[in-house]
This record gives sequence, C-alpha cells and structure tokens, in this order.
Amino acid sequence: MEHITVDVLVVGGGTGGTAAAIQAARRGANTLLVSEFPWLGGMLTAAGVSAPDGNEVLALQTGLWGAFVRSLAARQPGGLDHAWVSFFTYEPRIGAEIFADWVRDCPTLAWRWGAVPREVLRQGERILGVRFNEFTVHATLTLDGTDLGDLLALGDVPHRWGWESRDAWDEPSAPRSLTDPADPLFAVVQRYPVQAPTWVVVMQDFGKGAIAPPIPAPESVDLSQFEGAWADYGADTFLSYGKLPRDRIMINWPHHGNDYGVGLHRLIGSPADWQAWAKAAIAQSQGFAHVIQTQIGARYGLAIDTFPTGVGSLGGGALALQPYYREGRRLVGLATVTEHDLLPKPGTPAAALPLNAEGEMSAIAIGNYPNDHHYPGFEMPLAAKAMHWGGRWTGTPFAIPYEALIPATVEGLLVTDKTLSVSHIANGATRLQPVVLGLGQAAGMAAALCIERQCQPRELPVRALQEALLNDPIAPAAIAPQFDLIPGSPDWRTTQLTYCDEPDRYPHATVTLDPPTCFGNQYEGCVQSGAEPNTWTLTLEHQGQAIPLNLVTLHPAVHTTLKQLTAGQFLRLWGIPNWAGGWLRVTAIAKVLP
Repeated sequence: MEHITVDVLVVGGGTGGTAAAIQAARRGANTLLVSEFPWLGGMLTAAGVSAPDGNEVLALQTGLWGAFVRSLAARQPGGLDHAWVSFFTYEPRIGAEIFADWVRDCPTLAWRWGAVPREVLRQGERILGVRFNEFTVHATLTLDGTDLGDLLALGDVPHRWGWESRDAWDEPSAPRSLTDPADPLFAVVQRYPVQAPTWVVVMQDFGKGAIAPPIPAPESVDLSQFEGAWADYGADTFLSYGKLPRDRIMINWPHHGNDYGVGLHRLIGSPADWQAWAKAAIAQSQGFAHVIQTQIGARYGLAIDTFPTGVGSLGGGALALQPYYREGRRLVGLATVTEHDLLPKPGTPAAALPLNAEGEMSAIAIGNYPNDHHYPGFEMPLAAKAMHWGGRWTGTPFAIPYEALIPATVEGLLVTDKTLSVSHIANGATRLQPVVLGLGQAAGMAAALCIERQCQPRELPVRALQEALLNDPIAPAAIAPQFDLIPGSPDWRTTQLTYCDEPDRYPHATVTLDPPTCFGNQYEGCVQSGAEPNTWTLTLEHQGQAIPLNLVTLHPAVHTTLKQLTAGQFLRLWGIPNWAGGWLRVTAIAKVLP
C-alpha cells in the first residue's frame, strides 16, 4: 500500500472538487486530486450537462466560472449560441480539455484518476485523510468533491438526506408534514427522497434524408411513459432545447423524458444497489432515445464519439460517463442555506447577504438560478424568485455563506459541491454548475489559507477568504452578486468590499456602468414591441425567411438602453443570433434614432 502525504486532498473530480483542487494549488498548497473518471468537471463534462444554467449575466461571470465561459468561447468552434435552455452550449470534450489544461498548469497539483474512496481516516473529531484501494493519502485538510457526499458517509460526518418539513426552517415551499397523507406533497415526498438524476445521452442529427443506425428499445423500459414528451413544445423546439455544436443534441429532458427517479435510496445503498439503479437509468435514456428516433425521424441517432469509451462507467460513446446528480447527501454545517436565504428581501430584487454569528457578512459564492426541482410526473410548486432583466426572465441573485462548507462538529474537512449544508428545498437553486464552481473555488482557497495560517477552517477569518477570492490574480471571484458591475471594472473590488463592511447597503451601492465591447455581427432596423411588456424584437433574414428575434442582453449598459426603447425606433447594434432560442443576444448598441 502506497502512502502519500499532502497539504490538501480533494476527493472527487466533479464540478466543485475540480475547482477546489485548482484554486488550492494556484494559491500554493501541495494538493492531490483523486477522481473516478478521466474527465474532470463533473456536471459540466463527464455527466454531459454541457448547457449550464444560471450566472449567465455578465456581472455574474466571475471567478473560475467566468474563466471557464471565456475559455469555452475561445475554444469551441461555432461558438456557444445553439440552444434555448442556455446561453452557453458546447461539446463536453472541450470543457474536459479546459479543466485538464488548468490542472497541468498547476505545479503543486497532482491528479490521479480511476480510484474511489474506501475509508476515511479519522481520529476523534478530526479527519486525517482517505484510503483508496491501492494507496492511502494523509492530508492536513480533506475536501469532499464527490457528487453524493461519499466522504460524509464514510467518515460518519453528520449529514442530511431527503426532505425537511416546514417545522425545520419555516420554508414557504416545504411540506407541512412528511407523514400526513393529507399534505399536498405527501405522495412526492414518499416516492422521491431526493431530486431525480438524469443519465445524459447525446444524439446526432445526421441530416435530411440520412438514416442513422437504429437504437434498440430496452426490454425493461415501458415506452408508453414517453408519450407526449414534446407535445407542448413541438418536435423542432424539443430538439433545439439542448442543441450542441456539430448538430449534436444533449438529451436531458424532464417532461416524460430521461429523468429517472425510481428507487433513489439505491444511490446511497450498496455497490450492487447503485449498479442496479444505474443499469435502469441507462435503459431509461436509451429507451427515450429510441422513441425520439422512431417518432421524430431516423436521421437522429447516437453521437457515439462524444465521450470516452470503456473507462470507469457502464457505457460510453454517446452516453455520459456518469449520471447527472441533482442532489445527494448534504452536510450538517455551521450554517444551513434555506429557502429564506434565496428569496428577495422586500423592496429589492436580491436576497439579503448572509451574516455569521459575529455579524460579519460571510458570503463566499454567488448564484441567481430560479429554484427548480425535478420529480418525474410531478411539477413542484415553489416560491417565485424571478425577475425581468435584459429583455428576458432570469433568477434573482443570492449568496452562500462560508459556514455552509464547514462541518458543525468535525475538523479537517470542507465540502465543495452539492454536498454543502443546504435544505432540500434550497438545493433546487444551489445545485447549478456556476454556483458549484464558485463553492469549489471558495473551498479550495479556504483550504490553502488554512495551510498558510496553520489553522482549521472554522478558525479562518471570513474576511481573509473574501479578500483572497476578490484579489486572486488569475480568476478573481465575486462574493456579492451584482447585475450592474462587470468584473474588471475600476469600482468592482471596492464595491464588493463595501458590502462586506456595510451589508445593509446591498444591493443599492452606486456604480458607473462600463460601456460594452462590440462583438458579433452588426445589424440594423426598427424595433417592434415583443410579446411581453418592455420587450423588443428585430426582424432578421434567415434561410430565406424574415424572422423576428427577441432582443436580449447580458450586459448592464445594454440592459439600460433596452429599457428606454420605444416601438419604431431605429437601432444599429452588434449581436449574436440564436435561432433555436429565438433571440438576438445584443452585445452593444451603436445608434438609437427616433
């Protein structure tokens, strides 16, 4: 048995774990990252969800998330504007290459893949490292970067699994009772302990007149469950939901699709239990792909060269290396993020910034996704947290406190992924890829600072962590979510620190909007009113047709101009059309005439 000693051990190469390892090493900590799969990035790559949601507004593209988006834009042939579910769709391979390059560029970071944790080394209330099959790692600090919180279970670290009733935190969307059949949520609570995962499959449009190799229908899958999957959308709109470059289609569809929620207790059962669930989840996705091919067109087949084959998973080629887990075990931390921490405070579009027990503003990661839960066959009613911005609907911003990454009773451990201390209800907004990248970056930075200061995570001053994130020389990360101040602006760090000192001023600090940079193609014409108030369209020619596109933007200065338009005004602008989304993403407006 090989024995390794490091400053920081990160177990799991998911979205948060990868970010944590990169950030810890960039800060100078001697770091080892151990992953199961040969692709790093989890949801963003190995799980095939290459259409990330949330933090799409330019001001929220900070830290490693912003660096990832910019790297994708530079590397992905054909750009990122392909689907209507996201502003950024790309080939999973491109994302995996970015993370692999970042790891290679860190001289103090070693990476081993093909190993899963078998035992957590613990002495009293302190974690000392992890044993794998062929080696053992002794670490000053250990970070759980697994999707399901594997170290929490192996290390007997207090954690949660499943729902909480309204009695726990008085969350407006929580069930009043978990055991009363009269509660409107009783049936879904009993059937789905956590949100349903999806085993993503990627399909290929081989072109008009082509006949793709047939996709067999699994005998174990009742194909009738897929009836009406795209009835409310139409086949073309359904297929463009997760459209990727090179005529590929990410199949991650919640409506009578390939979300799979049967027997979810098996996710944290024995290895045989997990294998049985995984086999059924893969069959679910194969069955759905079969129905797509047979009902929409034989031109749609499997994109068999999307993922590596024959390594670390039950499938390969067109099938993601791992499931897309939306929820797993959740830490019992020094603080717990609840639905109240996500909802806007009265009179503002944003949630209040979190404060710790000492009254300090303790935010270390940001998000804005609307709360969203996945339970097959059930639409979960949730308190609204949406706002109209940039010509479209988006989620209201929130921040996550440092204490949600720290176990309440255990030393030597931090969490980095969806395993943060969060309620089941709030997990619907904190589970998204950009948020988890931010959590991982914060955990990695905290770990490196603890090594420097020779302290435990609970002893690290949150202000030191916040300043380190804001001042990181490679990927500075925001700690307070703003829609109107772009990273790199002269006032950016000053305004962020203002919220540390005066959190009650959030989100009303006065800022000067930066002028946008022109990129994309130039268009001009007269705007017309859109389907909703204060929305606008511009008609463009596409494939011989005149198509009105909604004007949307991610830039705050353009957002301000759009709000001031009136129907019939002449515009000259730069932008990128997204024909699947039906919008023109405006990057700059050069001229507005009456």
